[in-house]
Amino acid sequence: MGRRDIPIDVSATYDVAVIGGGASGLAAAFCAARAGARVAVLERDVFCGLPILATGNGRCNLSNTNLDPARYRHPDVARAVMGPDPEREVADLTDAWGIVTCSIDDRLYPFSRRAESVRDALLAACARQGVELCCGLDLVEASYERAAGGAEGQGAWNLVVEGPERPLRGKRGGDFHADLRARRRDLKQTPRVRHTVAARSVIIACGGSSLAMASCFGLPHIEERPVLCPVACSIDDRSRALAALDGLRVDARLTLLHDGIETWREAGEVLFRPYGVSGIVAFDLSRRALPGDEVVLDPFYTFSPEELDSLMSRRASALAPLTPGNPSWYDGFLARPLAELLTELGTTTIRLRVQGTADERVAQVRAGGIPFEAVDVPSLRISSSAAPYLFACGEALDMDADCGGFNLAWAWLSGKRAGESAAQAATRG
Repeated sequence: MGRRDIPIDVSATYDVAVIGGGASGLAAAFCAARAGARVAVLERDVFCGLPILATGNGRCNLSNTNLDPARYRHPDVARAVMGPDPEREVADLTDAWGIVTCSIDDRLYPFSRRAESVRDALLAACARQGVELCCGLDLVEASYERAAGGAEGQGAWNLVVEGPERPLRGKRGGDFHADLRARRRDLKQTPRVRHTVAARSVIIACGGSSLAMASCFGLPHIEERPVLCPVACSIDDRSRALAALDGLRVDARLTLLHDGIETWREAGEVLFRPYGVSGIVAFDLSRRALPGDEVVLDPFYTFSPEELDSLMSRRASALAPLTPGNPSWYDGFLARPLAELLTELGTTTIRLRVQGTADERVAQVRAGGIPFEAVDVPSLRISSSAAPYLFACGEALDMDADCGGFNLAWAWLSGKRAGESAAQAATRG
């Protein structure tokens, strides 16, 4: 074995090195090790699995009970990679990790409803398979060295990593967050040294900021942008109209129009903000809407046009005809701020003009990444002679999906595919 005062065994040639210790990286590492490979995870942060803690508002929305490929950016790719029964495949993985699940409105959560229990179970499962978790390491250079005579499958990647020259100092006392802060401070302050790690196969699992990694391996890259976040929009000629609705939550249907043609619709809870709309349905909208598109917000979508006309007629007979500037006509039916806007507009819907995404710091995923034109599906092996025995998974690829567990399901199952493919390539040549 190599020096153990540094995070990685530099004397070893690993079968598989996974770059990134998030959800997809840990799934890839587990599945590669279960397939018989010696695996190391190279993680930049001080611990692996930290992004998992922020998922599902801390509850970790693991998956969905209906993993419809249509909910993904590239449905055909999702179908091929995730398989004919992705729900069963996710269940098999969570069972192997020891995670008991429950379903809430088609969304799959850990029975504990706590994201840290998912991370803990996944780390423990990796440990049982002998996966080496090597933290505090940045990949700075990668090159593939072919074996003498160019024998297929006998070469190895040389990964130059930069990491702390000594083990990081944490904080004792059992407080995870205090320990995390202490280690991150120490990582910034500790002198860094470079080491070269050898691996027969490499999996890129660096998450939604993959440009530097793609450049390191000479791969094409689609510019990334935050999605699953609020949408900035406005009501024409009414700059302060949305500010009057700030904080109001309504059940409504959003319909997206591009050049006047409907391209998408979805119903759910919408949260009004001064700059636009938020909430899960707006997050799903953010994946599709472009500046200049129009969004129609319909708070009466549960009624057919005939039902709504009848309801309005009966209400007018009982109260009085609806007149402009009389929002109290909607009392007992709509919240007053929404009623004020609708009576001002003289309509039953609100037409919004998209300006872009907003509050991107809360974005749950990023669109873009390594394009599938450079990837063999379903193995997720990079199809480049210049980068042999290279694979990718998770958000590093140009794949994103709607809210509801679809993105984590992609992380688990694309990690599984890449891990198994990389292990097979490394151990069989």
